[in-house]
Amino acid sequence: MQQITLEAAIDNMPKAIEFIDGCLEGMDCPLKKQMQVDVAVEELFVNVAHYAYPGTKGDVTITFETESGPARALITLTDSGIPFNPLEREDPDVTLKAEERGVGGLGIFMVKKSVDAIEYQYSGGKNILRITKSI
Repeated sequence: MQQITLEAAIDNMPKAIEFIDGCLEGMDCPLKKQMQVDVAVEELFVNVAHYAYPGTKGDVTITFETESGPARALITLTDSGIPFNPLEREDPDVTLKAEERGVGGLGIFMVKKSVDAIEYQYSGGKNILRITKSI
């Protein structure tokens, strides 16, 4: 298990992606799958940075774990911000034109499409969001 804690600020998103990329490269992750994970982590990190701590600052911890047989990456983002389960929101209707769709929801939809599984729980005063991707 590897872990990094960063202030939940947009300026720290490149550090989050650098951390994830280093972990994935250690697994000999194919570039296409690495890019899919990067998109997911970037979207989730940006959501925490924008919405978890309104009017104040806080941290987000990213934990990277692996499983073998078949190889999978398990990435968990944990924050102490306001409780928010992004999975409760209905997926946007992507068959509609952008101007016909409601605002929001497209980012988490992209996350769902780029990973194998996504789970959310709120426990001990923390948002815990975990994504799983076969490598």
